[in-house]
Amino acid sequence: MSRHPRVPVRTLAALSGSLVLAGTLTACGGDSAASDAKVVTVYSADGLKGENGDGWYDKVFKDFEKKTGIKVKYVEGGSGEMVQRAVREKSNTQADVIVTLPPFIQQADEKGLLQAYEPKGSEHVDGANKAPDGKWTSVVNNYFGFIHNKKELGGAKAPKTWDELTDSAYKNKLQYSTPGVAGDGTAVLIKAMHDFGGKEPAMKYLEKLQSNNVGPSASTGKLAPKVDKGELLVANGDVQMNYAQSKDMPNLGIWFPAKKGKKPTTFALPYAAGLVNKAPHSANAKKFLDYLLSRTAQAQVSEIGGGFAARKDIKATDANAIALDKLMDGVEVFEPDWDDISKNLKSYVEDWKSATGS
Repeated sequence: MSRHPRVPVRTLAALSGSLVLAGTLTACGGDSAASDAKVVTVYSADGLKGENGDGWYDKVFKDFEKKTGIKVKYVEGGSGEMVQRAVREKSNTQADVIVTLPPFIQQADEKGLLQAYEPKGSEHVDGANKAPDGKWTSVVNNYFGFIHNKKELGGAKAPKTWDELTDSAYKNKLQYSTPGVAGDGTAVLIKAMHDFGGKEPAMKYLEKLQSNNVGPSASTGKLAPKVDKGELLVANGDVQMNYAQSKDMPNLGIWFPAKKGKKPTTFALPYAAGLVNKAPHSANAKKFLDYLLSRTAQAQVSEIGGGFAARKDIKATDANAIALDKLMDGVEVFEPDWDDISKNLKSYVEDWKSATGS
């Protein structure tokens, strides 16, 4: 593959976690007098906000407020969780912007949660990474991956294949986030179905893997500290989030499971942002989306966030960009059928529950 793999079509998946609310949500409607308030409410999948206030979102929120005077009120959870919350609030819309991974950004659109808006700078985003009708645009490119504890599984002991994970050495030392709730959990299903050549063999494998699995987790982001401490040896994640976490969690090693005898694989899981239909602060939301795709914010994606810029005219050369480029070298990037996944996700999750007894 190329040194900078092309991110696939109709992109983004949820990470997850407990809700984090910065500030009090407005309860006003889109046409109320409060719609001019200096605030924008963002519902987002986790991964872009730092554990210690040092993430890409932390920098973007601070700079955006300084530039515009608009305060960002932030709610964090799994991609599926954020979409479900926005659906429940359709009669009294709270969010202005929603940021989630695929296939949940497509589901948000299908459920009537998004309105068309093409942010300034979106003309530099590859056509595969934004909706043709302007309903959503990728703001940070990203890839699905796994993590392992480098201290316990260093060098030759580091796992390379799916098959290794069924070994008894991983009993109660392996965990992945819940498909259908967390974006990266859903990604486990997508990658397994691709690598094993279909739904049935993938479910058969995940059934076997279940004997080693600690159990469900709504949050992908919360698995990394457990891996770093050695409570877990292996967990799922994504490149951007785990690379950013590795700055404070030195035992995290990012890897991509391969089918035995095959190359390691991954697929794109970008963070995609959309303007919420009937957003209480629509004008502020548009300014915020413009800022996410500004040259300033995009140039900071790798340096601060440990991710890949969504704008193809941003050529990052910082140390993180070089390390990320090396990490992706030799990994085969495939393109999921997001239309199929969005349409059949519920049945895939039900099949997974049946196979694993979850």
